[in-house]
Amino acid sequence: MSNNSSIPLRVAKFGGTSVADFDAMNRSADIVLASPAVRVVVLSASAGVTNMLITLSEGNAAEQRTHYLYEIRRIQYSIIDRLSEKTLIRTEIDQMIDSIAMLSEEAGLATSLALTDELVSYGELMSTRLFFALLQQRHVAVAWFDVRQVMRTNAQFGRAEPDNHILKVKTRRLLLPRLASELVITQGFIGSERRGRTTTLGRGGSDYTAALLGEALNAGRIDIWTDVPGIYTTDPRVVPQAKRITEISFEEAAEMATFGAKILHPATLLPAVRSEIPVFVGSSKEPSAGGTLVYHDAGHPPIFRALALRRRQTLLTLHSLNMIYARGFLAEVFNIMARHAISVDLISTSEVSIALTIDTTGSTTTGASLITHTLLAELTTLCRVEVEEGLALVAVIGNQLSQGGRVGKEVFSVLEPFNIRLICYGASSHNLCLLVPGSDAEKVVRALHSSLFG
Repeated sequence: MSNNSSIPLRVAKFGGTSVADFDAMNRSADIVLASPAVRVVVLSASAGVTNMLITLSEGNAAEQRTHYLYEIRRIQYSIIDRLSEKTLIRTEIDQMIDSIAMLSEEAGLATSLALTDELVSYGELMSTRLFFALLQQRHVAVAWFDVRQVMRTNAQFGRAEPDNHILKVKTRRLLLPRLASELVITQGFIGSERRGRTTTLGRGGSDYTAALLGEALNAGRIDIWTDVPGIYTTDPRVVPQAKRITEISFEEAAEMATFGAKILHPATLLPAVRSEIPVFVGSSKEPSAGGTLVYHDAGHPPIFRALALRRRQTLLTLHSLNMIYARGFLAEVFNIMARHAISVDLISTSEVSIALTIDTTGSTTTGASLITHTLLAELTTLCRVEVEEGLALVAVIGNQLSQGGRVGKEVFSVLEPFNIRLICYGASSHNLCLLVPGSDAEKVVRALHSSLFG
């Protein structure tokens, strides 16, 4: 399979459900081979494997380790057993599972973020070896490439940041020359720091990998293949009447991703926006069903575009009479948060209190897990602290919302039956955010969707 140099190079990324088993991998292979423009394929781990590896990294009891290792082996072997040439790939997968077993035993003695990243990386390493073997048996000129050779990151294990300059230089030297004669299969989500230790880019980082490689290779398009045929006005599992959006701007899609829509990882769009590379989102189960194209300018966007839902939100309310006419109180609160490596998401203030939510976008943690005893002790020296968990964030995504007269009537008129814990509106023309009890979240989304898109 040789690349037609007149066709802009394309990077294709397949998520966990798209490589979940032999049949899913075969469908994904069909998609890749149907387009001569696709020269780089980025894969996630097979569905469910990353979560099991994260659990193993937490230092479980021996019987739990045995159970998860058995399940991981079962998923890999269900694919191997349907390959015609099994011997070599079985040996490779067995060696990786032995390494997973050894690392999970180490985690039983002492856990660390570095150990977790090394352990979790085997999900992508296994899925790419299996996909490579499948394509070889279809007589494709294909190469397996370890993305850690080019994806140099810092040492912030669990949520590492790539060095874009090194990535571009190494990609053009080590990866680009191969694309004229070979289809390259590589891993999403993982990288390595300068000492060679494996890092990960945070949950959803496979999309980020695809976009970063697309940027480094000056790709004409990045394809994200998942289990949903495009981006919808909201999650179809919450609202079956949700409508697919055919074209959407980077800004709108970034807002949706940031506020909980799982189709795209928020950071995915950053390299694409920088280099104005269109991103296509489609379903590997239904490639003929079409999808959504995300690009720089989507023409004349509507005032209301979509609804996003982010669950498991934590609200901190800080009370202090010392705030009245005082200067520097808010600065001190943010200094404390910064010292604990916590980013604030939404914020609302009054004369004597501050309400804020914790930003967990892109990490494997929750807001509740970030609020440690040390953090609370430090905040308590400054003010009285209330912590509320089990909340959900509903975001109305649109355009020029802060200038639209329809917003008050069409959004707030349907919210009367619900307890709205916090509202953020006006800071961005692209979103209006509502914090509601988790038990009401889906009802709020359905009511708003009926009003705005029904």
